[in-house]
This record gives sequence, C-alpha cells and structure tokens, in this order.
Amino acid sequence: MAVRLPSFFGFLNRADRRAPAVRHFEAAGGGRRWGGTPHFGRTSTEVAAATATVRSRARHAHANHPYIANGVAALVTGLVGAGITPTSQHADADKRARLATLFDALNVDLDHDGRTDGYGLQAAAVQAMVVDGESFVLMRHDADDRLTLQVLPAELCDESLTRTTAGGYIVNGVEFDADGRRIAYWLLPHRPTDAFAGNAAPALRVDAADVIHLFRPLAAGQVRGLSWLAPVLLTATEFDKLSDALVMNAQVQAMFVGLVTDVNGTAGGNLFDGDQTGNILETGLQPGTLQFLPSGYDVRWSTPQAANQAVETARLTLEAIAAGLGVPAHLLSGDLRQANYSSLRAALVSFRQRLEAVQFHTIIPQLCRPVWERFVSTVVLLGDLELDDPRDGFPCEWLPPAQPWVDPLKDAEATREMMAAGLMSRRQAVAALGYSIERLDVEIAADRAREARLGLSFATPAKLDKPEPAE
Repeated sequence: MAVRLPSFFGFLNRADRRAPAVRHFEAAGGGRRWGGTPHFGRTSTEVAAATATVRSRARHAHANHPYIANGVAALVTGLVGAGITPTSQHADADKRARLATLFDALNVDLDHDGRTDGYGLQAAAVQAMVVDGESFVLMRHDADDRLTLQVLPAELCDESLTRTTAGGYIVNGVEFDADGRRIAYWLLPHRPTDAFAGNAAPALRVDAADVIHLFRPLAAGQVRGLSWLAPVLLTATEFDKLSDALVMNAQVQAMFVGLVTDVNGTAGGNLFDGDQTGNILETGLQPGTLQFLPSGYDVRWSTPQAANQAVETARLTLEAIAAGLGVPAHLLSGDLRQANYSSLRAALVSFRQRLEAVQFHTIIPQLCRPVWERFVSTVVLLGDLELDDPRDGFPCEWLPPAQPWVDPLKDAEATREMMAAGLMSRRQAVAALGYSIERLDVEIAADRAREARLGLSFATPAKLDKPEPAE
C-alpha cells in the first residue's frame, strides 16, 4: 500500500524540483568583485619561477632598508642567538662527557672558510634561509678526515637544471629517485666573485648525504625555498617612497620662514635690501619690537606641521611589514613609546612560539641533526670514541638559546613556584635557560669545592626580600 506524504512535504518536493538551491563558496565564485584577482598554481612551480627575482630584491632590501635589516637581525637572533647547542642522550655518562668534549673541540674549527665557529655557521645559514629563502651547507672532510662545513650561496645549486634521468628526475638542480626521495644536488663550482663566472665549469653531482638544504617549505612537494621577505618586499618599497616624500615635505617647509604677499597688488615701498637677495630688511630686532610693513604687504609665517594622515599611514605600513615578517613591531622599529610590560610580554610570547616552531621543525631536523650525526659517525670511525654502533650516539637533546624576558625577576619567581608545585622539572627549567643540566651541575659542584678549598662563602638567600606595601 502506497504511503501518501502530507501536502506540505509534497510542496517542498515540487519546489526543490522547480528551483534547485545554488550553493558555492564565495572564494571560488566569479563576477566583478573577483575581476583581475591573481591565481596561484603549484607551489613548487611558482617558487621556481619567482625565486631568483625575489632573492635579488630581498638581498637589496636587506642591504639597504633599515627596517628590513632590523627585522632580519631580530629573526636570526631569536632563532639562533649564540647557538643551538647539543647535549648527548647516550645512556653512558662517560660517553656523554666524551662526546661533549669532542664536539666542543670540533666546533671551534668547523667552518671550512675559517671565519667563524660552528654556531656562527648556524647563524649564517639561518640568515641565508630568511633572506634568500634557502641555504646550502656542504659537509666536507679534509685529508685527515676532519669534518668541516661550508655555507654556499643559493644560486650555486643549478636552478636551470630540470630534466628526467634514468632512475628519476632533476628539478631546479635537485635530483630525485623514482620514489621522490632526494638523492643528489647539482652544484656549480664555488667562486668568491662573479669575475670567474665566464669560465666556470658545469654543475657537479654531489650526493645528498653530503649536502644540507635548509629551507622552510610553504607547502608539500616544494623543492626550493622562497625568501621570507617575499610578502613584504612591495610594501617595503612603497614605504621607502612614502618616507622619502615625508622627509622632502618637511625639508621644503622648513626652508620657508614666511611668505610675503601683495594683498591688493598696489603695495608700495620695499621690504628687501638693495641686492634683492630676498632677505627681509633687518632693523635690529629686540624683544617686544613692533615691525611696520609698507602699505599693501602681508606676511604669513611658515609653521611646518607634520602630515598626520601620512604619518599614520606610515605607521600602519610599518606594522604590516612587521606582521609579514612575523616580528613584533617594536623589534622592527625600536619604538617603545606606547609599550608597557603587558603588551611587550604578550608580543614576545607569540613571537617565541613562532621561533620555537621554526627551531624544532626546520633548523634542528634539517641543519643541526645531520651535522651531529655526521660528527658522531666520524669520531667513531676515526677511533676517537668507542661505540658498537655509531647510531647509539645519535640521540641528542638540542637546547636553543635562552629568551630573556621583560622582567627576569618575575619569571624566576614563576619558575620557582612551578617547580615547587611539581609542574616543571629542574631539567626543564635549566634547558629553558639554554644550558645542559649535567654541565651546570658539574660547574656548581666545582664551584662549591673551590669555595670550600679557598675558605670562601657566598650566601644565597632562601627567598627574596620584598618591599613592604605602601600605606
């Protein structure tokens, strides 16, 4: 027996058949409002087409734009600082101590060019990643199998080389196997100047195990990096133009003391001296002087004023540059006039969360870990460290540089309270300061022993004295 729907539902069914509802995302729609809107293709393809031009403009901005240079410095200092240091996690304490000693000795001479140490190379590689979008570090071994690192300019990875191979393909100088894994890099010979570019040899194939490619990908499948300055380069250029216009406007206004006008075109007399240089005739002005003008003349004194609307626009533009770089505005401009403890701390908390994401998701896995693993393998193969398997020495804790707070005393008190409440371990607290707890304990023990041997005593108060509240 057929079941008949109520007339109301029948009406809905007929309405749906007559006028089907149209539903779509506005972002995918068309029309006048979307006219001329640019589109974005595959990330890797777009990056390959833009990277050389963007890199050139980014280098120019970093070298010439004061706010861009300050923003890059803030990023590099926050990400690397004095260095992201390793602490071995090997189960044997003696092996951990031996690894620390060997790494400290290697780190001093780790730079192939002999200009800095291993932590200086970290800063150089990270700065290249920010400005150029990517950094290449070549791991080399000299005649004595001593490990050194050499930071290479991004353009030395042959961007023009894209083709298929017998077992895979090459994209912008990066070779992949059939499964899409990086197996080699095609690097042009390194020369300190472009004067040798005319007789440079073709690119050489270097095994991927010997090359560190440091970059933060924008999307999955990206092959080469893009400058972090890409979102702000156009804005920074427009900001330069606005700044120049504001400075020129102030200069022009300051050059005018006043404007003399002939009110009705019948002025008589002469306001100027005989040589007609434009200097108003001075008659020995004294405080309280009344100066009479010839009939028909009027003087309007120049009162230079800042173009408030333009200045506000400049401020908003600078904030847009800071947002594009991911840097707090006060670190970019150095302007702390409107800042207070709460606003500074809120900005720094967000900034440090961003820095930690880059440190632990990009810099440590792409740069620090490969160097540490190559170092452990080298010292084991050379017989400087006895391990059954070099991979036993691979586990390592990385300690980024400590991030000072606005008020260290308040943060020290908060850390002490969290440790007392069992919400934080002492190891976590020490790691937050950028130190290894084992090294710190050894140093404290050595200090105590030396103090006892020399008869010294440095009292440490159990708690800080707090001032009495004002009545």
